Amino acid sequence: MTDAISDAVLEFIELGEGASARRIAVRHRAGKGPGLVWLGGFKSDMQGGKAVALDAWARDNGRAVVRFDYSGHGESSGDFADGTIGSWLEDSVAVFERFCDGPQVLIGSSMGGWMALLLAREIKKRSSKGSLAGLVLIAPAPDFTEELMWKNFSPAVKEEIETKGFWLRPSEYGDGSPYPITRKLIEEGRNHLVLGSAIDLGCPVRILQGAQDPDVPWQHAFALTHRLPADDVVLTMIQDGDHRLSRPQDIARILAAVAEIG
Repeated sequence: MTDAISDAVLEFIELGEGASARRIAVRHRAGKGPGLVWLGGFKSDMQGGKAVALDAWARDNGRAVVRFDYSGHGESSGDFADGTIGSWLEDSVAVFERFCDGPQVLIGSSMGGWMALLLAREIKKRSSKGSLAGLVLIAPAPDFTEELMWKNFSPAVKEEIETKGFWLRPSEYGDGSPYPITRKLIEEGRNHLVLGSAIDLGCPVRILQGAQDPDVPWQHAFALTHRLPADDVVLTMIQDGDHRLSRPQDIARILAAVAEIG
């Protein structure tokens, strides 16, 4: 099958100039709206289980869908250590403006939940051809560089980041290799914090959170809901859920939330 509805098309877009130049990999498929936009997590990519399941659901239901890799992630160019929340937001805005038309549902996982909130704010500011239909946030981690990293780091780790410019954090994900947390990531992230004030998106929001999540505690999801308007915001707590929320039953809940919005 080679028609646009059946097979996602892989394209690359060029962003930035000089040292900030990068090539962003995007997979998209045509279909009816509202379109779906996948925003992945920190050090994840668009070939992960949840992203692929969303793409398959979109194919089976004739829905338009876009997924991509931030710079330094997956099939996109760039060094992961050079990335910041701001540069990954630039990637997200560029992909949205290039590939999205009409109402869109933003689906963000972990860091992608923060990115979805930031992208939603940018969409509201711009006269983009795309608009917001709703958000589905999976173990969302807004402000994680400050609230879940910096504030929890030991004095020794903080000193290493401040003096060396980075700290190699052990990982239980991917191939298990440690990855750099840079001073630039922490400091630039402070320009994009959202939990200090109300977040008025003007669209439905669905949040799925695992109660057993070791990386983004459920209290963080509650803090986010307190910043969102009370109307049409639903938080689903999955009592035995972890951070990934990638089991078949978790993916089924995610897809049900996407279908509920539009």
